[in-house]
Amino acid sequence: MSFLRLLLLLFIAMPVLEMWVLIEVGGIIGPWPTIGLVLLTAAVGYGLLRQQGFATLMRGQQRMEAGELPAREMVEGMALAVSGALLLTPGFVTDTIGFLGLISPLRAALANRLLARVGGVGGMNMSGRTFTVNSTWQASRRPSPPGARPGTEGRVDTKDGNTYEGEYEGEIEEDSSSKRDD
Repeated sequence: MSFLRLLLLLFIAMPVLEMWVLIEVGGIIGPWPTIGLVLLTAAVGYGLLRQQGFATLMRGQQRMEAGELPAREMVEGMALAVSGALLLTPGFVTDTIGFLGLISPLRAALANRLLARVGGVGGMNMSGRTFTVNSTWQASRRPSPPGARPGTEGRVDTKDGNTYEGEYEGEIEEDSSSKRDD
């Protein structure tokens, strides 16, 4: 099943399921308590979302100050945003899924699985070329590579006119045309 078909099925099935659950709960406890319960779950979810969101933000800032890439915190932040949207959507099914996203161990497991699926921290594909970075990065500037223009620390200008900024640790391979005799 393609992603779009699954998404379409979710957009059709989820509201129907939510209405059915709301009608059933309303039939058992009455309409006003059901509305109150939906509003209560939204309020409690909002409070928990703020707490979890600030904690995730602080962890991300600590990792950046330590010179590490906060990839897990970024994925957890996205999971929190989705959970918040689900908690603010009226209904018990979406609230249940939203509350599951607020449980730290579940969210961390989801983040680890997603990061492993995309090829580890920092893995990405650019125009058919794979470019990966380590999970740590250095905040300080390194000296320019040999032959670089002054003021271009950490930048590499390529022959095709693209400029790539970043840092590379290891040996820089030079072709024979760029070697100079001193």
